[in-house]
Amino acid sequence: MLSRLMSGSERSLDREFSCTVRLLDDSEYTCTVQRDAKGQWLFEQVCQHLNLLEKDYFGIRFVDPEKQRHWLEFSKAITKQMRSQPPYTMCLRVKFYPPDPATLKEEITRYLVFLQIKRDLYHGRLLCKSSDAATLAAFILQAEIGDYDPGKHPEGYSSKFQFFPKHSERLERRIAEIHKSELIGQSPETAEMNFLRKAQTLETYGVDPHPSKDVSGNAAFLSFTPFGFVVLQGNRRIHFLKWNEVTKLKFEGKTFHIYATHQEDQKIILTYFATTPEACKHLWKCGVENQAFYQFEKSSQVRTVSSSNLFFKGSRFRYSGKVAKEVMEQSAKIRREPPEIHRSGLVPSRSCPSITHGPRQSSVPRTRRRAVHISIMEGLESLRDSGHSTPVRSGSDGNSFLHSYRNQAEGGNRTRMAEFSEDSYSPSDSVLPTPVSNDPSDQAQVRHTNNPRRNQEEGGTELCTQNQAKPQGVKPKGKRSQLEKSRPTQHGPEERVNELICSLARLFLVTLALLFALLLLLIVLTESELDLAFLRDIRRTPEFQQFHYEYFCPLRRWLACKLRWIGGHLINK
Repeated sequence: MLSRLMSGSERSLDREFSCTVRLLDDSEYTCTVQRDAKGQWLFEQVCQHLNLLEKDYFGIRFVDPEKQRHWLEFSKAITKQMRSQPPYTMCLRVKFYPPDPATLKEEITRYLVFLQIKRDLYHGRLLCKSSDAATLAAFILQAEIGDYDPGKHPEGYSSKFQFFPKHSERLERRIAEIHKSELIGQSPETAEMNFLRKAQTLETYGVDPHPSKDVSGNAAFLSFTPFGFVVLQGNRRIHFLKWNEVTKLKFEGKTFHIYATHQEDQKIILTYFATTPEACKHLWKCGVENQAFYQFEKSSQVRTVSSSNLFFKGSRFRYSGKVAKEVMEQSAKIRREPPEIHRSGLVPSRSCPSITHGPRQSSVPRTRRRAVHISIMEGLESLRDSGHSTPVRSGSDGNSFLHSYRNQAEGGNRTRMAEFSEDSYSPSDSVLPTPVSNDPSDQAQVRHTNNPRRNQEEGGTELCTQNQAKPQGVKPKGKRSQLEKSRPTQHGPEERVNELICSLARLFLVTLALLFALLLLLIVLTESELDLAFLRDIRRTPEFQQFHYEYFCPLRRWLACKLRWIGGHLINK
């Protein structure tokens, strides 16, 4: 009896596993999941825990053992998407950024989006000018600690709060000035709303960067925003394609193609190279989902897309959720008392530390900040002077990204390259989703790493700030540009040989399959009663007569016998 109970409990454990989801305030939600449970069940449990109704903007992200990020697919079983053994650890993140966060119906949704953008700011994904950075940081201070109080907030209090990957003394003083003089009386809700309105005007709002290289081997970041496809290089946005201009997204191996129709029906193709084939597939799936979410008016209009036009090749994927317009219409129907929000200002945060947690060391020692700041600015000056990255029109004059997007929608997309910051776009990296590590020394070590080959959760991407200003050219369809003629320099000889062998193997298999299909078609035609001249000639040949009587007729009799036996067996039952 005892052995039976133990075996039964073991089988029960085999059918269940533990899963931990790290939320946006760095708290954790742990639950027991059935082995055959799908991603939708886990997502619903998390949303119920948060009392969240406007949930279609969010998703659950995890990182596989190769440090590749993935979004949990809700229509598939959780265990079939994981490449490791339970227990599993995942993260709740904003998957589709609201085009206008101020229009969100409930405060709990705005608060979660606020936490996500605050995280983007801390990890270097939301890059902006120093003036905008100071304003955003002051809003965070006001939301978390309230009005300035000389008795509670001594001189230099803003330096104990980590807003960005790197701080400077001048920026900290400016943050404190804005917090002291301009934000008095604002409640946490008002400060968070003002923070969202300011962040929405930045050109890197909603950017989830994917590291890549262009055809010349220059590092770049690809991203999908609420307004379209964006390519970031250095401190500039070198390409921006609105969603209604993008006609197709395609990938093959590490190569990612974006097909678009520009003004005056000019067809262009942008080509980039991801770090690994898995990263390229993840990039493609993110693009397919974002285009479907923001471009279509109804989810019924979404179609299954293929990653390639080649026969018997490529991945197929379909976005299965609601689109942005449907989400907004559903949000307008919400009628309930606003849920209580437990803000994380007093909760220890692993990745976005609060002032109430004691001093926080900057990623650059205070004694070296000015020297580092000068060296960065010198590098940026040389970047601006480079002939490879001359902007068509500068966006550093304070015009917002949304404003420029609306102007482009009215007067055509005239801007192809825009400067969006005084600093280079370089999201910080981390080994795990969140937190990076439980050891603060490990966290500091990871933040100082600048490895362009990694593709991970928090920073998502890394970028060396040298030799990256040369933009990838636009390739008109039907014309071969000089950049297209030369293959990327990052591919070694062995890798090119392997790609050639794989291509030849695929060609051989496809050819073999086509020949087999043609042979079957020919047999069907010759054995049919079609009275055509060329079929009569084939039937009269000795080879066909031998094939017909020695192979085809016995095979036909055997199949007929088997079918009769199966039919009789089914009838007797």
